[in-house]
Amino acid sequence: MYRSLFDRVLTRTDPERAHHAAFRAIRAARPVTSRRRPPGSPVDALGLRFPNVLGLAAGFDKNAVGIDGLAALGFGHVEVGTVTGEAQPGNPRPRLFRLPADRAIVNRMGFNNDGAEVVAARLAARARRLAERDRRGPVLGVNIGKSKVVPEDEAARDYEKSARLLAPYADYLVVNVSSPNTPGLRNLQAVEKLEPILTSVQAIAARDERRTPLLVKIAPDLSDEDVLAVADLALAIGLDGIIATNTTISRAGLRTPAEEVEAIGAGGLSGRPLTERSLDVLRLLRGRVGPDLTLVGVGGITTAADARARLNAGATLLQAYTAFIYEGPLWPRRILQGVQP
Repeated sequence: MYRSLFDRVLTRTDPERAHHAAFRAIRAARPVTSRRRPPGSPVDALGLRFPNVLGLAAGFDKNAVGIDGLAALGFGHVEVGTVTGEAQPGNPRPRLFRLPADRAIVNRMGFNNDGAEVVAARLAARARRLAERDRRGPVLGVNIGKSKVVPEDEAARDYEKSARLLAPYADYLVVNVSSPNTPGLRNLQAVEKLEPILTSVQAIAARDERRTPLLVKIAPDLSDEDVLAVADLALAIGLDGIIATNTTISRAGLRTPAEEVEAIGAGGLSGRPLTERSLDVLRLLRGRVGPDLTLVGVGGITTAADARARLNAGATLLQAYTAFIYEGPLWPRRILQGVQP
């Protein structure tokens, strides 16, 4: 039913407007959806117990306004953000586009978010509400990125600001250096630039008695050699995990007519076209880092078979975003039922 609604109605609605409307509906439905038992089996990773293997990737809830409503749909963890040190409006609209023939999305949102100070205050208020009710929400990841106005040579300071404000409320932190929509951001994936950022954030994440695990999110467009270099860096500095992968700038092999794709312009492509490359990157990483480092598989997971393939390739946890948009609110539970042993 949802898929028919999506294909016949939502595809004719502005994608960003449809996103906000759907998100409001998810939050409003939480009193009903939260009555259902969480599906799936628990997973131990990052020193945490995840209710199940499937999480919602960063990008859906940029400002941490609907964490518990999203978890009520079945996600075992919710990763909010990307949050930047400074509030920013993002790129001009239109900046979000659907490619239904490919079950894909192109976005050039540009890290639009309320900024680390506002999001930290929102998370603090949520933490107080949960404590008052003696409740614990889902595992919460916070994805942090570089503010557009901050020069590349000051990136570490900008990430540090976000980490200082947000680490107290995060179950884990993610350094995002792989979005294609902030100028120069992907340059920071080079290990000589990435290492000082990660070690700076690591130091902040380890300051209090509750050390916050730290992961890095990488692009599928890295060469195999660069993927392995990031894996080696993660082991060398004691990183807690790697998320593979973010969106791609490639447009190879799309079913959508080339003139439509060209008219959309720049942005990161997510969804079904990423399946093969994201799986390859995951295999490369697991082969390099060994069995213990947490790897989160994301990118093109649409079916239970996709999810099983990612787990068989060495993923500790899974994340999704685009398939959730195309398949609807019952999709997380279907995937989890499909990967049950």
